Amino acid sequence: MNQRERAGKQAAWISVVSNVMLTIMKLAVGYWFLSNALIADGFHSAADVLASVAVLFAMRISNQPADEEHPYGHGKAEVVASGIVAGILAVAALEIAVGSVKAFFETPHAPHWIAFAAAVFSWILKQVLYSYTMRLGKKYNSAGLVATAVDHKADVIASVFAFAGIGIALAGNWLQMPSLYYADSVAAFIVALLIFKLAYETGKEAVEVLMERTVEPDKVESFARTILSVPYVKRLDRLRARAHGHYILVDVRVAVPGTITVQEGHDVASAIRDRIKQENPDVEEVLVHLNPWYREEASES
Repeated sequence: MNQRERAGKQAAWISVVSNVMLTIMKLAVGYWFLSNALIADGFHSAADVLASVAVLFAMRISNQPADEEHPYGHGKAEVVASGIVAGILAVAALEIAVGSVKAFFETPHAPHWIAFAAAVFSWILKQVLYSYTMRLGKKYNSAGLVATAVDHKADVIASVFAFAGIGIALAGNWLQMPSLYYADSVAAFIVALLIFKLAYETGKEAVEVLMERTVEPDKVESFARTILSVPYVKRLDRLRARAHGHYILVDVRVAVPGTITVQEGHDVASAIRDRIKQENPDVEEVLVHLNPWYREEASES
């Protein structure tokens, strides 16, 4: 098992264990003390459990080497997991929104400080998990880990609104203003909207990668400079680069003198591939096609 896979599995398992604990705590406290905001937050943590498990299996698949059926590797498995995470978040957001709207037509319940304490604890723990998982996701260029970190960030925001809503409701209890009890349900509805927004953004990114969106223009320009610096390369005819999960695939067409030998042409292609991969660790494969170039062409142009 390589370092990337080991770090991904560790982060995924930490997410699973922490989310199971938070789900049980928030749903139990939320239902016992009748806090819609905490119940909404608990449902989101339950969705996180499924999302973390999906990423865990995707990391295992994406790190498998290329084979006959998948000659470009299995990197998109993590992107598929990102799409699954987005779907889970969207369903959770809808469930929370419906429950919070229904609560507006019911008699509000007096809040309890234990529900507030549970929301604060969830916020602190999720902030730590977000920072940890995002750092690993960026370090290993893992779409699955980044999606999980974004999911943690959704929980951070959800917990902030949960304890804010419960806190306002508590203030209403102390001030003898029952109308402030509805702040709990308002917070739950806001949480639903934020989660849905994150679901859309995560799902959109996954779809773009699956559709083989090209990499950033700055990175393509960097590839071009590297290619043109290789001896014998006279012209860059075509350059394409696409994301394939946590790595990049590059296709290159260059013109080299038509009078060089096959061996020299082979050496040029190898130099292009090696330089690009050395300068860009996230590039997995470089396919080089050579076109003939003659001095007469340069004179005519």
